[in-house]
Amino acid sequence: MSEAEKGMRRLGWAGTHMPVLGEIRERFRKERPLNGLRIGMALHTEAKTGILAIALAEAGAKVRLASCNPLSTDDSVALALRERYGLEVYAKKGETQSEYYENLNKVLDISPDVVIDDGADLIAMLHTSRKDLIGNVRGANEETTTGVARLRAMAAANKLRFPVIAVNDAKMKFLFDNRYGTGQSVFDGWMNATNLLVAGKRMVIAGYGWCGKGIAMRAKGLGANVIVTEVDPVRAIEARLDGFEVMRMTDAVRVADAVITATGCASIITARHLDMMKDGCILGNAGHFDNEIDKKAMDSMSISKEPVREFVDGYKMKDGRKVYLIAEGRLMNLAAGQGHPAEIMDTSFATQALAAEYLAKNWKDMECKVHPVPDEMDIAIAKIKLRTMNVTIDELTDEQIRYMSGWEEGT
Repeated sequence: MSEAEKGMRRLGWAGTHMPVLGEIRERFRKERPLNGLRIGMALHTEAKTGILAIALAEAGAKVRLASCNPLSTDDSVALALRERYGLEVYAKKGETQSEYYENLNKVLDISPDVVIDDGADLIAMLHTSRKDLIGNVRGANEETTTGVARLRAMAAANKLRFPVIAVNDAKMKFLFDNRYGTGQSVFDGWMNATNLLVAGKRMVIAGYGWCGKGIAMRAKGLGANVIVTEVDPVRAIEARLDGFEVMRMTDAVRVADAVITATGCASIITARHLDMMKDGCILGNAGHFDNEIDKKAMDSMSISKEPVREFVDGYKMKDGRKVYLIAEGRLMNLAAGQGHPAEIMDTSFATQALAAEYLAKNWKDMECKVHPVPDEMDIAIAKIKLRTMNVTIDELTDEQIRYMSGWEEGT
């Protein structure tokens, strides 16, 4: 089987299990709401992303795609999108840093009207190294927590020059993608990278946001003894009441068999923590950037580094201990796995597609700030998803609507 055929099969399988986006695609083919627009995308270039890119092209857009991470491309899918669908894709697995930014620049070379970003690198480049193009951009969508945080910082500093829709913050995205998607795909990456048991291990999850919640839940379900580290006191209480141990990282790493970071922040595992770890501890990251685990410290504190499996590097520390790192500290669920399940990305990318349509229609009336996904869009996607799941729910009666909107009668 050729690489292109392998990619086509992966695209076909993903498309079969993305019925919400499939319904939107059918309407897009008929109405062509994005006709004539140029859309620049930086998303993990794998099968589910491919279905979104195809849907946008079928809506009439000229689409150019790069990956938002040097290790997250499925080369077979990238090839199939180029050869079988004629899409312009600039991505490969294992990009160098210079290749990564070269590919992002190639996406921006089309002077996009709409940007779909994951991590906000494209948007940041439009505000720095590619300012010449910024006047052509109508707006953007941002896919992930880290990117939304960057963009809110830009908006607070009055630096954001076009409207951005925070797709990550849509209920039909973060409640399912961040929690159930990350929870499952992290362990897809773990199994593929390590081929080791989860049950019985003391597994530390750094961060108890929606991604951390999902990872901790799945780790517990697989039999791990889960420890959560947090800086937010409310989330720490939530983790404790959810049945997990809660510790400071300096205490947790002393007993950890594995540590998975999912904070969206930098310097979670530093030289201080590396010095305290047990022999054989395995480190992985599920946050967007590879700065949660200090790789420079790992290099300086070790006397040797060698690949021990396809996606695992072993570091021999100066005192003889060994510490292992999955996927170079990059997103382990995509670098060592195949990313979130198709059914999960169905609702996330349905939100991306409808948000792109919303920008195309409403950008002139939108301020240069970070905008929420409209509630009616969330509800519409949820209703389609329920229908594809053959699930029906109750509706409020007229009497109940009156009761919920009134205030005089309390009984």
